[in-house]
Amino acid sequence: MTEVSPRGARHRLRHSAARVDAATPADRDRAVDALRAIAILGVVLGHWLVTALVADGRTLRTASPLQHMPWLAPVSWAFQTLAVFFLVGGHVATRSHASARRRGIPYRRWLTTRLSRLFKPVAAVLTLWTVAATLLLLTGADFLTVRTLVKLALSPLWFLLVFAALTAATPLLTRLNPLWPLAVVLHVDLLRFGLDAPSWLGWVNLAAGWMVPYALGAAWTRGELERRRAGWILLAGGAAVTAALVAWAGYPASMVGVPGAAVSNLDPPTLAAVTFGLAQCGLALLLRERLRRAMRRPMAWAAVALVNLSAMTVFLWHQTALMATTATGLLAGRLPGLHTRPEGLDWVAARLVWLPVFALALGVCWAAFRSYEQGGGGRSRSRVVRAHRPSDRRTPADVPHV
Repeated sequence: MTEVSPRGARHRLRHSAARVDAATPADRDRAVDALRAIAILGVVLGHWLVTALVADGRTLRTASPLQHMPWLAPVSWAFQTLAVFFLVGGHVATRSHASARRRGIPYRRWLTTRLSRLFKPVAAVLTLWTVAATLLLLTGADFLTVRTLVKLALSPLWFLLVFAALTAATPLLTRLNPLWPLAVVLHVDLLRFGLDAPSWLGWVNLAAGWMVPYALGAAWTRGELERRRAGWILLAGGAAVTAALVAWAGYPASMVGVPGAAVSNLDPPTLAAVTFGLAQCGLALLLRERLRRAMRRPMAWAAVALVNLSAMTVFLWHQTALMATTATGLLAGRLPGLHTRPEGLDWVAARLVWLPVFALALGVCWAAFRSYEQGGGGRSRSRVVRAHRPSDRRTPADVPHV
């Protein structure tokens, strides 16, 4: 068996990156793919940093360092990147639908194609966790532990359902002004928090809240957000309103849910989460030119292309990777940063050490299940190259989770 030297491996890696770069159409906006990759990795790292599974006897229960160290709330500001998901998604879906109409592709065919590719990787997650939960219960595992694990594993699916609904409504949202769904969110919060309306009313914001960045993506497609002024208005205005809501209106500082908190900014989305998302969208728009320059580097662009081609796999399996590491670690006892209560900086330091292990576990999941997304794991590298040829419609920007 021929050994490959480190220098040879680097040469092959650079050669593959150069092929991807050369095969990419010159008119492709690589900033779109870069923003998508940033959003995906932000969600993954955010969950790995603020989700703890505490071992309490035979039971695993969820906890968060934000419970015990609320001053860590800025961590959620950096890694709660869902608004960028929907911004890019609205931009690409609107563009894709317009292209389909020009080519005479019926709406039903366009939608079926996008949603089938969106949900195809979900089948593997549902199958594995159905089998795993059944086996755990049959072997006497604690019910609350199984419930906790299944809830964490399937938590990413809510995003897909909302995204699928907005994708289906793309023709109706093409010209929607983002201020309309923003007004809905405002009035729902006024009713909930100001007039003691039923709490279930907040779930209206699950659609209206994420419709705001999705509609911004459609405005991007229409060319209404090309000036840097638009990005600065969104960034400054969104940040100022969010700060005011947290400081004077009683909204939580954390932009993710905190176990035990009376109000969550994300479950369902509040006005503060939406205005914070506007600030994120403004920053994303301002970064476009820098990202375009950065993506001219073949190695950087190849990495972004690979993340995009495996985006759904990474998104769907990152919680499973965390839980698999946690469960395996129990064989060695209660390990700091993995099974202990997230109460101090020592836990934070230990959790940072575990991040590469989570990444390794996610890599195993990626190797095992990427074929559900890419349609043939053995050809993944060649698909990265082919996916950027002008003649190939199966580009990263065409996959539905954009």
